[in-house]
Amino acid sequence: MGVAFAIFLAAAILIGTSIYLRQRRKKLEAELGIQIPSRRSSRNLPPPTAAPELKIDRPRPDVAEFHVDGTDAVVRFDVPLGEGEIDEILSDLLVREAIEVVREKRHSLPLSHITEVVALAGRDEVRRVGSAKLDQPGTLPPQSHGVDILNLAAISDDPLLASFRDRSETSVQPGVEAQERSDELAPLSQEIRLPKAVVTGLRAQGIDPDDLSPGSLVTGLLALFGYQVNPAGLTAWMASKAGETTYLVEERHEPGQHPELEESVIRKFMIEFGSSGANRGMLVTDKYGPFEIYELERRNPRVRFVTRNRLQSMVDSLSLS
Repeated sequence: MGVAFAIFLAAAILIGTSIYLRQRRKKLEAELGIQIPSRRSSRNLPPPTAAPELKIDRPRPDVAEFHVDGTDAVVRFDVPLGEGEIDEILSDLLVREAIEVVREKRHSLPLSHITEVVALAGRDEVRRVGSAKLDQPGTLPPQSHGVDILNLAAISDDPLLASFRDRSETSVQPGVEAQERSDELAPLSQEIRLPKAVVTGLRAQGIDPDDLSPGSLVTGLLALFGYQVNPAGLTAWMASKAGETTYLVEERHEPGQHPELEESVIRKFMIEFGSSGANRGMLVTDKYGPFEIYELERRNPRVRFVTRNRLQSMVDSLSLS
């Protein structure tokens, strides 16, 4: 009698537990809006597939105008040009981009009669930078898959990491900046040396290397190296790549201002970074840095201040990564 009662009790507990778990699963499904597979059904499921590789979009020159002139498809880009002869690399890049613009336009426009694609650029003065004749009317050449100066993402997963990993590469030792300071700050373009490929890459993004701001320089560089750079304010951006997010803030020197980064700006940046949710924070400026920034960086390795005397080191670090 006692054995039978024990068996009955065990069976009742198992049945009750099963009913509870089934009801609990249905409740979770209703709350989450998903269907939780049971162990029995999961045995018949196919093996999980790998997540698709994330494709990072490269920056592209902005199209200012497109029109058809007879048998020519003319694409004008909002790209600043330097004085003198047009850089050959930039010319080839814009011609290839113009072909891709025509490739996209032909889905909605009658362009089967086109025999030549013409690329224009310039702001104050619009100039013809190059053209490509088609072998047959309306037949575009295949897409180019060679080295792309606007897509250097494969060079390194996170070139910006060097700026945070080793302070000696991006810093000027305390006391050095003070010996080189001047109350009159020259334009940044006169002091920063840029590799030719970087100059071309910046121009293609609409950034004029002859009229640089610290924010445009750094965000343009990061875009070239595959970072997704999105505005986070009037002078702030969020840059992300390889699972890392970096909160960027620009502090630009204006004529008549004090040439050193103000303490109030530093404090404001630290507060904004703390609430941004980013893994790292970077303030870029064409001003000089006070001694305070060295102590802040020592206490918080996730923060960097790229001041006037550090911008060149950062450019070199990214360019050689």
